[in-house]
Amino acid sequence: MSAPTNDEHLDPYRPRDVLVVGAGLAATQTVAALRERGYDGRVVVLGAEGTAPYDRPPLSKHLFDRPEPSWLADEIGTDLLALADDVLLDTPARALSLSAARPEVLTDRGTFTADALVVASGAHAVRPSGWEAALTLHTAADAARLRAVLEPGARLVVIGAGWIGAEVAGVAAAAGVDVVVVEANGAPLAAALGSTVGELTAPWYAAAGVRLLTGEHVTEVGTNGVLLADGKLVGADVVLAAVGARPTTDWLAGALPREPDGALRVDEHHAVIGAPRTVRAVGDVALRRSARHGWVPGGHWDGALRGPAALVADLLGTPTDAVVDVAPYVFSTQLGHELALFGHPHPDDDVVLRGDPAGAQGWAALWFRPGSDELGAILTVDRPRDVGAARRLFTAEGLPRLDRAVAHDPGRPLRQAALA
Repeated sequence: MSAPTNDEHLDPYRPRDVLVVGAGLAATQTVAALRERGYDGRVVVLGAEGTAPYDRPPLSKHLFDRPEPSWLADEIGTDLLALADDVLLDTPARALSLSAARPEVLTDRGTFTADALVVASGAHAVRPSGWEAALTLHTAADAARLRAVLEPGARLVVIGAGWIGAEVAGVAAAAGVDVVVVEANGAPLAAALGSTVGELTAPWYAAAGVRLLTGEHVTEVGTNGVLLADGKLVGADVVLAAVGARPTTDWLAGALPREPDGALRVDEHHAVIGAPRTVRAVGDVALRRSARHGWVPGGHWDGALRGPAALVADLLGTPTDAVVDVAPYVFSTQLGHELALFGHPHPDDDVVLRGDPAGAQGWAALWFRPGSDELGAILTVDRPRDVGAARRLFTAEGLPRLDRAVAHDPGRPLRQAALA
């Protein structure tokens, strides 16, 4: 891929061509944002899965009732294949070189170059060494393999009671699968929500017909189940490792500065820190600087959906009036409950509950920065009336300030808790 040789592009700062590595939501939205801003340069996309862009959340939430991928062309009305000049869906990037004037991406089909590079290569499920007998769930192919072996009566052990583990456990149990979830922490979702709030979700497992084992470490995974640290064997026909995901950036080793987990630090415009500004990163690969939340890790659906707009506006030199600081957002349907998490909880935050977690009216958890009225995050559980208010709270430049007593009262609208 080479740059145009004509002289119709008079702006020396405007890229003549853009190379996007990745073919998921972040990549699709990047290409869409380019075209929406009138960019008529050449855009090439390199994908790795060999399939058109699809939405990942339904893979676990709708494992059985949506056997076909939820194509992004249908889900969000954006057709990557129609917007880009060339889309190579089965051409993963192997390496990056920044030694030449333009970024160079090496693939099995040769080297691709462009004035600007957007890294949107996503993430991959973690499967520790020695766990080769376990399945993972991150791609449509993963979902198809898992679905094929989870017949009614099958024994499934899920390692990890995080977002994905809880979602799969719930839908599998509802489909007649015998499910055991093994969690190393003392509570489900402890890594995301902390033990105090995570523990409130533990009763959901038994209610959904799922056996939950917390504080248990898996030492071996075999075709007959998992071996725990105390020597106990939990038998299984199928084992699913749901212990997180890591940015797919090994192909960038030596070319860009990476975090220990492989993430790329980026600024508010998704420019990779420590690299030329012609190199951007968005979606699961990015650890984004946020004036409101500090450093925000990837993996948030809204970040992949909305982040590319800020990236493209800055890349093309057509900035908006204000940088859109996308708030971290996670939504989950698990074990018969609807969850939405806005913001970024800190381990030392003060937790205020809104409503009764044992009641039937839903509840919420609010994380306040220690000793302050600044709200860092809010989780809503089966409270759709709080979702819109929670989202709006995280649209200002700084963290929202709330009256704790008012926020604690589930009988008062959440918006009434906001302080001027």
